[in-house]
Amino acid sequence: MADTVLVAYGTTNGSTEEIAEAVAGTLREGGLTARTLPARDVTSVASYDAVVVGGGLYAGRWHKDARRFVRRHREELAHRPVWLFSSGPLDSSAADRDIPAVRGVQRTMNRLDVQGHITFGGCLKEGAKGRIAKMIISSGKGGDYRDFGAIEQWAKGIAKALTRDEELRTHPRSGTAR
Repeated sequence: MADTVLVAYGTTNGSTEEIAEAVAGTLREGGLTARTLPARDVTSVASYDAVVVGGGLYAGRWHKDARRFVRRHREELAHRPVWLFSSGPLDSSAADRDIPAVRGVQRTMNRLDVQGHITFGGCLKEGAKGRIAKMIISSGKGGDYRDFGAIEQWAKGIAKALTRDEELRTHPRSGTAR
């Protein structure tokens, strides 16, 4: 049964973790068992039926922990449904239009045949770690651009896909197989 989902994330200042928690919460509301873990702490994905991986974007690259996670677990990930998300734009662009995956994430999508990817707005607030983050905040370009309504809608789509797949396997006459 496809009911156990790992939501792994790479974050520096915690905003991507908050998105991962929101995704997991919505999956739980959809009847699935979901667990969030920092990507660097995951030793195996064998006990999960599906995986969602999120990473903050920094200078056009996915967070290093998310990148390392997909490399380390590539073989296991290839045998289960996988969704990816990125967080990062510090403006309303993610709410205004679909932002394509950055090159490294696109390569991962192709290698793993992922179910989907989305880019959410980012969040950078006072007290953020890192010299560049501090420069961005001091220039007045920080803020919280995450849209938790959009995050919830995206996660509901994942829950629906996973529960529909299970329903089709259990009751093949109740729907059209893919």
